[in-house]
Amino acid sequence: MIPQHAPRALPTALLLSSLPARRRWWRWWGDRQFFVGGSFSSSGRRCRFCCGRAARRMGGVSGNDVATALAEKAALAMVVADPASLERKKAAVRDRGTDNLQVIADFDGTLTRYWIDGCRGQTSHGLLKSNPETDAKIQAQYEYYHPLEYSPAIPIDEKTKLMEEWWEKTHSLLIEGGLTFDDIQKSVSSANIGFRDGVVELFEFLEEKDVPVLVFSAGVADVIEEVFRQKLHRSFRNIKVVSNRMAFDNGRLVAFKGKTIHVLNKNEHALDMAAPVHDQLGDSNGSSDNSAFVKKRTNVLLLGDHTGDLGMSDGLNYENRISVGFLNDNVEKSLKTYQEAFDMVLLNDASMYGVLELVSQLCSPDKQ
Repeated sequence: MIPQHAPRALPTALLLSSLPARRRWWRWWGDRQFFVGGSFSSSGRRCRFCCGRAARRMGGVSGNDVATALAEKAALAMVVADPASLERKKAAVRDRGTDNLQVIADFDGTLTRYWIDGCRGQTSHGLLKSNPETDAKIQAQYEYYHPLEYSPAIPIDEKTKLMEEWWEKTHSLLIEGGLTFDDIQKSVSSANIGFRDGVVELFEFLEEKDVPVLVFSAGVADVIEEVFRQKLHRSFRNIKVVSNRMAFDNGRLVAFKGKTIHVLNKNEHALDMAAPVHDQLGDSNGSSDNSAFVKKRTNVLLLGDHTGDLGMSDGLNYENRISVGFLNDNVEKSLKTYQEAFDMVLLNDASMYGVLELVSQLCSPDKQ
């Protein structure tokens, strides 16, 4: 069996894997295929937080076996250009402790899956349905601009202008089409959108460790929060969404609040919106009810699916930043760019289990 997310024709030196040189095999548990054998980290430590949970769902399978399977399947889809640099950053973050760690994550194509059942998953912008005429116009905009977003041939300054043009046209169409909040709820319910495997376990682990998560998105906050409600069926006290906000009048969309955030200008606008979130929540020594969110967390784990997402941490006074990039498509054309930009690259719409293993190492007082 060929693993779904296994990279093809990549230099062996780039693959982050400590699998022993013995015969490897595949095992089926329920409807999931896992790689079995070896150890993800050099010490053999595994993330038991999620694996015990997964083992209970599967029944009759030990948490350690699931830990090994999930971690190694993630390793097969992982590329690290400079392992030594990553290890130094991990050690620095670990030494400062979880009280100094925060996670900044993009939403579409990062927390959510790029492909669902063989079809392109919808984005928080793309899933909105208003009326047939407006929907057709928005789809036409998507078909024109989306290939430009991921084209490696377009200079970044030119691409930024195109993305701003796309977002503003789409927002105008949604207002003109008379979108309502009821439309948002119905659209999410029928949407082809879903979170990556391992996202819930990641959020639960971070919530348990009181590590704040800021979800920066060029989509729509109102839609993203509805996706959380309907697809995860729960909320997390440590997660805040920073994105384009809608203004409603009697349930009908009348405007978008503030400046437009698109996929390539988060470094310019998103942190302007995030700053009050940090300020109002105070620091860990304060009396804020949201003590998990602190004003000064000097270590950042950044998750994104576009090199422009790296700008989400610009303006933060961080000491160390570990960046993880999800390269969902055009792997052969874009791999070099991604591995030069991110500390770690996850290929072909990989699961979130590789990130969960990384976070479990960062939050461990023991050297991995």
